[in-house]
Amino acid sequence: MGKVKVKKSDVWIDMTPMSDVMTLLLTFFMLTSTFVKSEPVKVMTPGSISEIKVPENGVLTILVSPEKDATGKLTGEGQVFMSIDNTEQLGNTLTDMAGRFNIQLTPKQIETFKTEAMFGVPMQKLSAYLQQPSSNRNSMIVTEGIPLDSIDGGMSEFQNWVDAARTVNEEVKIALKADAKTPYKTIKKVMNELQDMDESHYYMISQLDAAKSAEANTYVRGGN
Repeated sequence: MGKVKVKKSDVWIDMTPMSDVMTLLLTFFMLTSTFVKSEPVKVMTPGSISEIKVPENGVLTILVSPEKDATGKLTGEGQVFMSIDNTEQLGNTLTDMAGRFNIQLTPKQIETFKTEAMFGVPMQKLSAYLQQPSSNRNSMIVTEGIPLDSIDGGMSEFQNWVDAARTVNEEVKIALKADAKTPYKTIKKVMNELQDMDESHYYMISQLDAAKSAEANTYVRGGN
């Protein structure tokens, strides 16, 4: 008996719907993802059980770190750095500060400043700092920090930065981020600086406890 030949047919799968789905997923993640900014120093925030979130936009972040010597030993004082998430507002804040301290900056220096993830050098050193290449700036900023000492009995540079940011954006939110090992007296000094300016409400950035891996943020009333 002769063999029955089965007619072979090509299998063709339309991949267009899958390509559309992949494109939509990629677009979704690109639009909803937030990029973590690099920080001058590594900060390990204290634990918390709160899950209140810091706003994603219009935030002035104040970073306070434990100061370390060349061997990595804590010296007992923290350095203060800042960041503003809105690039245009960051540039306007810098222009305000340059006018207050009578500092001349070139357009190139201003653009360089706007690319910085965080800033934190004394105003008198800012121009020289912005002239340095990126690799030098990364190493220089670690040894600096925004001064907290008052100027001739008036506002400190730290307070001037906060005031300038508030002038540019009246609705700016303030978030304080500190290392778990930062001395309390340093945190208290920053809080006192804010309280003296009637900045009594701000976020305190922390981490969820070990049972959870997501980051949480606690909204606090300063000076209490």
